[in-house]
Amino acid sequence: MSSASPHPVTSTPILRTALIASGVAAVVLGVVAAVVGGAVKGAPGVWSGLIGALIAVVFGAITAGSILIANRWFGQELYVQLFFAIVMGGWFLKLALFFVLILVLRGQPWLEPVVFFWALLAGVLVSLAIDAVVFLKMRLPVVSDTSLPTVAPEDVAPSAGERSPSGRDHDADSGNSHV
Repeated sequence: MSSASPHPVTSTPILRTALIASGVAAVVLGVVAAVVGGAVKGAPGVWSGLIGALIAVVFGAITAGSILIANRWFGQELYVQLFFAIVMGGWFLKLALFFVLILVLRGQPWLEPVVFFWALLAGVLVSLAIDAVVFLKMRLPVVSDTSLPTVAPEDVAPSAGERSPSGRDHDADSGNSHV
């Protein structure tokens, strides 16, 4: 089973653009959060701003990344099952990471909670804004990644002696009595 699709999914460029833009914004946000946090609370503010920005970006990237990974199996027989398993796995990973991070970071003397909160909130808002702009500016057809049949199965007459899929001849009475 090949994991490469002959035709890429049309949402792949959109997700890649969102990930690249989020990465650039993460660097900018990290610098701003570190500078503001350092000016307000010193070294703990720098680390709190950087960690808050990093967590927001990583959590946003997990979803887009899991969709990109799942799209590698587009066209395969089990694509839908693999897609949802990978994306749901990414969501469960984020949930588990969230609880672990909260437990680890809670009460740390070097973490400034107010700077951490504002950096995290800014990261989430920047990520949402980038996703909204990218998805609004990119064109994605309403019906994509599908191929329509060239001939309707009903238009093809069965060969002589073949039976229809229902097991009855097409010319046989449907069972309704005609009075």
